[in-house]
Amino acid sequence: MEMRICIDVDDMARAVTFYTAGLGLRVGRRFNGDFVELLGAGSPLDLLFNAAGTHPVAGSPGTRDYRRHWTPVHLDFVVEDIEAAIARLLRHGAVMEMPVADRAWGRIAGLADPFGHGLDLLEFRGRGYDEILQSD
Repeated sequence: MEMRICIDVDDMARAVTFYTAGLGLRVGRRFNGDFVELLGAGSPLDLLFNAAGTHPVAGSPGTRDYRRHWTPVHLDFVVEDIEAAIARLLRHGAVMEMPVADRAWGRIAGLADPFGHGLDLLEFRGRGYDEILQSD
């Protein structure tokens, strides 16, 4: 099964720059300017242009809002050098929300992209998450 990750944005050029220059993803295919496929992660990331104020679900009273918002789903990006990745993302409009913290498995930092979506950067060390693996 293939999984694709879709992210709504209201400025396609800025979104493409953020995710390519900031995280090193690359443009795959472009579909009529409203849909850009990014490659280079474990799953394709699809940027979907949707204007602020539009309804994400037909008949829903809710509208798209690109200010910082919370959702129980976020993206984690594994990077080699967390400080360098943070610097690149901040230059392209990210907001730092949680400074780098050390964990048994490596390091983590929390940011928001320019469209209000939360994302974490992970820098694994040793065996990564296997450092905290429970044995039964």
